Amino acid sequence: MSTALAAALATAAHRGAAAALRAPKLEVAGMSKRFGSLQALDKVDLLVRPGTVHALLGENGAGKSTLVKCIMGFYRADEGSVVLDDREVAIASPRDARALGIGMVYQHFTLVPSLTGAENLVIARADTPLVIDWRRERERLEAFLARMPLQVPLDRRAGELAAGEKQKLELLKLLYLDQRFLILDEPTSVLTPDEALEVLGFVRRMAREGAVSVLLITHKFREVQAFADEVTILRRGRRVGGGAVGELSTDTMAALMVGERQTAPGSRGDRAPGPPGPVALELAGLVAEGDRGALALDGVNLEVRAREIVGVAGVSGNGQKELVECLFGQRPLRDGRIFVKGEPFEPTREAFARFALRGLPEQPLENAAVRRLTVAENLALRSFDRPPLARGIWLDRKAIRARAKELIERYRIRPPDPDTPLEFLSGGNVQRTVLARELSEPVEVLVVANPCFGLDFASTADIRAEILAQRDRGAAVLLISEDLDEILELADRILVLSAGKIVHAVERAAADRTAIGRHMAGH
Repeated sequence: MSTALAAALATAAHRGAAAALRAPKLEVAGMSKRFGSLQALDKVDLLVRPGTVHALLGENGAGKSTLVKCIMGFYRADEGSVVLDDREVAIASPRDARALGIGMVYQHFTLVPSLTGAENLVIARADTPLVIDWRRERERLEAFLARMPLQVPLDRRAGELAAGEKQKLELLKLLYLDQRFLILDEPTSVLTPDEALEVLGFVRRMAREGAVSVLLITHKFREVQAFADEVTILRRGRRVGGGAVGELSTDTMAALMVGERQTAPGSRGDRAPGPPGPVALELAGLVAEGDRGALALDGVNLEVRAREIVGVAGVSGNGQKELVECLFGQRPLRDGRIFVKGEPFEPTREAFARFALRGLPEQPLENAAVRRLTVAENLALRSFDRPPLARGIWLDRKAIRARAKELIERYRIRPPDPDTPLEFLSGGNVQRTVLARELSEPVEVLVVANPCFGLDFASTADIRAEILAQRDRGAAVLLISEDLDEILELADRILVLSAGKIVHAVERAAADRTAIGRHMAGH
């Protein structure tokens, strides 16, 4: 495979056709970046050795995104330098980074959904001609893919690809552009276990063969220990530790990330739940259309009992999004019924209050909050029209602010200012805000979708602990997640949703990761 990879990546025209291909060394020296009063980076040092996979860890707001955006040229650092192969380089834009062989796979896909895989690869090139000779380009692409162990369909539109195929296409795009230094931001967040092994295994092999060097941003310690050589840990904009992965335990890495703060317990061994109660939530034959008119849900049946967490696993694009939208009244049902405690449920504001059904949808800043309202105002959205937050038709601003301060302290929302617009908070703190609002009153049924997507270790532990606590207080919890580790940690029963249908069901004690992964992938 070494010869094939070298052939696949050996063009790099901007470095000269005769230049020898090798994995680069990248060093960040004393990098600082300030946004107003926020010191996002404070003299951060980073060294990625040639041909290694280097993991970058840290809580949300620790400075990871700012650091890689400075490397990529999205931001200009206030001080510090980037040194590539022992030569200081100036990177004023992502175009400069690409010319130096530095590329990034972002946490959210950057593909053009209406274009095919082939078209996405071709338009990404800096030298794409105004008139494209597609016969020639197809030959070039097919020759490239013939040397790659990762395969994606070139003729299908990117919007029609499965999440795993999109992620592979993003990675192949960097290799097609001859990038030698790869920055991967949460690359396995939407992949099945087998796909994650395939992608990270491929990247690690390339690094060990000397074709690329890799900076891997992840929150999964299992991935760090399995695929990374070294690690750098940031906290509050500073480098607080790092070293060879084999010399650092998971507990050590976690302690460096969060400092002296104690995180809430997040494992199932932390509580004794007791037996499940009666059925609290029932979905009977749900049928719903997707955005393009095809069936997204095709007769979904499931039950969730009190004091039980039912986890719905599945790869993105198999009906999870539509299922959540139907439960929250954002998408109409074509057929089927929803029952709460045996009574028909229609997703109205009054019904949510009556049945004590609460939820944390995916991307709450877009789906469950108002970004330009303050933290206090968002915390009041469920109960602003009822005492003590309302006096008749008038809002009690003092009561709203006092309630916000109480919830901010209880859920450790940062910054602890109730008057901060929600859009200024990090992803983890937006999650905490919405969760605080939803759980501020007794809960009978809790629906959560990808509650920890993209969050740091501490935020993940806190939110998972809160989900477990609600279960232990008697709530029925429906957990919809693309993170199989999360499902296996939290759920009492596990279902797999594939192509809009429940295709597998198993008690947690009998769950097999490989079998679940196969069903997630549609096998």
